[in-house]
Amino acid sequence: MSRARAEALLWLAQRASAAVLGVWVPIHLVTIVAAVRGGLSATEILERTQGSAAWAVYYAVFVLAVSIHAPIGLRTVARETLGWRGPGLELATLAAGVALALFGWRAVAGLVMA
Repeated sequence: MSRARAEALLWLAQRASAAVLGVWVPIHLVTIVAAVRGGLSATEILERTQGSAAWAVYYAVFVLAVSIHAPIGLRTVARETLGWRGPGLELATLAAGVALALFGWRAVAGLVMA
């Protein structure tokens, strides 16, 4: 794959994940704020969401979008501010994405494993 094509695909992935996050983040924040203002603790929130397939799917999509969006953004910042280029940068951003996905999906598994 050419470098220009790879950059175009990263750009597209960044924008597509941003579109998902543009909807998912407000839903997440409103839900959390409403729950906390309603007097629920973190434990009570988890008790209400555990076992819910809908919440598990919602947060699985959230994790996927974050694990795509954030590493691409970090890659861009590292290239523009640090001048970092080459395989080390690509490996570091890939590792960041994999780590975000693994940690996030571990949390989602906690919703499913009620």
